[in-house]
Amino acid sequence: MSIDIASFTPGLSLTGGMVIGGAAAVLVLFNGRIAGISGILGGLLNMPQKDAGWRVGFIAGLVGAPVLAGLLGHPIAPDIHAGWSEILVAGFLVGIGTRYASGCTSGHGVCGISRGSVRSLVATATFMASGSLTVFVSRHLLGG
Repeated sequence: MSIDIASFTPGLSLTGGMVIGGAAAVLVLFNGRIAGISGILGGLLNMPQKDAGWRVGFIAGLVGAPVLAGLLGHPIAPDIHAGWSEILVAGFLVGIGTRYASGCTSGHGVCGISRGSVRSLVATATFMASGSLTVFVSRHLLGG
């Protein structure tokens, strides 16, 4: 096993985590809402919606941030080693897990754990264990 030291960025990672945590805190303090992407998008899809404005703004920020980074000379180019069928199946399974867990990693992992929610702790541990198991199976048992 080797570590790609060029991709090891603890300072940037810490800064990104602080920005995400700060944004989640601002949303809950000023809007009383949890920064869970699945809940924000799901609430936007339920019409009619009185609070669609902040939801649209939140989703626009998620989409717009990488576009802005690209315009500023820092293009985001994910390196995904999967075909469209694998990506669609993975997305479908994540959607099922999100529904089953009553929230996504952002809602449970960032907001739920910080509020001391046992349900969020269990959900996040399950997300992490499932991800670790998936990587292990795909890399070591399936030869990927």
